[in-house]
Amino acid sequence: QVQLVESGGGLVQAGGSLRLSCAASGLTFSRYAMGWFRQAPGKEREFVAGISWSGGSTAYADSVKGRFTISRDNAKKPVYLQMNSLKPEDTAVYYCAAGRLPYGRSVMGADFGSWGQGTQVTVSS
Repeated sequence: QVQLVESGGGLVQAGGSLRLSCAASGLTFSRYAMGWFRQAPGKEREFVAGISWSGGSTAYADSVKGRFTISRDNAKKPVYLQMNSLKPEDTAVYYCAAGRLPYGRSVMGADFGSWGQGTQVTVSS
């Protein structure tokens, strides 16, 4: 059973930075991706960033490109989301996700079927 545990959310002023981390256990796929999604009040959950099991492939939503960076040291280490130049519109609950990455599919299109409990990120103006 896959377990994902997030940490690192909080309150920050606009222009500030936060780093989220996600520790995973129970992943058995040979090819998988891990990603971050977010959901703001009254909005649907949206993809933020993703990374392949090897760390060799990444993907970002257009709204966070150049400000957020997803990374991991190796497959046994947590996945991090470094968020810089935060804006009030980044306020949301952020969820870590993991799933099988079929051959030939981009990280954004992985079969994300396992989810963490979510961590709140609030950016004040």
